[in-house]
Amino acid sequence: RIPCVHPERYKTTDREKMTQQPAVFLDRDGTINEQMGYINHISRFILLPGAAQAIRILNEQHIPVVVVTNQSGLARGYFPSSLLDEVHARMERELAAEGAHIDGLYICPHHPEAKEEQFRKDCNCRKPKTGLLEQAAADLGLDLGRSFMVGDRWSDLKCGDRVGATSILVLTGYGRGDLEYIGPQQEMQPATVAEDLPAAAGWILEQLKG
Repeated sequence: RIPCVHPERYKTTDREKMTQQPAVFLDRDGTINEQMGYINHISRFILLPGAAQAIRILNEQHIPVVVVTNQSGLARGYFPSSLLDEVHARMERELAAEGAHIDGLYICPHHPEAKEEQFRKDCNCRKPKTGLLEQAAADLGLDLGRSFMVGDRWSDLKCGDRVGATSILVLTGYGRGDLEYIGPQQEMQPATVAEDLPAAAGWILEQLKG
C-alpha cells in the first residue's frame, strides 16, 4: 500500500523520473471522506458517495491522483500515528473495492503550537503552504502548472494556486460554508465550484480534453 509520507523525512531515490505530467491533488477530509472534525476512531472514516468512482475515472485516464492532507490532530495529541495509518489503510481498501487507487499520499503532521514536540514546527508543508505538492511533484515527476487541486477549504485552493495549479472548490465538507463566508473576503478564487468530487473529476477531464 501507499505509505503515509512525511515530506521532511522522505528521501527520494535516484530513479529516473516519469515524464512530467499533470496530476489531480485531492484534499482528504471533506473531499474524499465525510468531514467529521478530527478522525480519532476508525469508525469515523466514511467515504463520500461517488468519491471512489470519481477517483477510478481519473485512474482509467492514467491521471495520477495524489492525496495531500493536513493532519494536525497528530500534533495536538488527539490520535496516534498508528490510527492515521489504520485510517489510510482502510481508505485504500475501500477505494480498491471500487476499482480505484491513489498514486501518492502526503501528510503534514505539524502545528506551530503542537502538544507533541516532534510535530511542533512552523513547517513548509501545512496547507496553504506548498511543500506537500512540491514534494509529490519531485517524487512522481509531475507538472504542477498543468495539475489540479481539489478541496473543500480555501487553504486547499490557495495551496494549488501558489504552485500554478488549477484550484477547484467542492461543496462537500466545509465547502458550502467556505464559499459563503470565506470566499467573498478572498482575492484568490477557484477556477470552478463543483458539487462534489465526481463533478470535479468530470470538469477536470473536460479541461484536459480541451
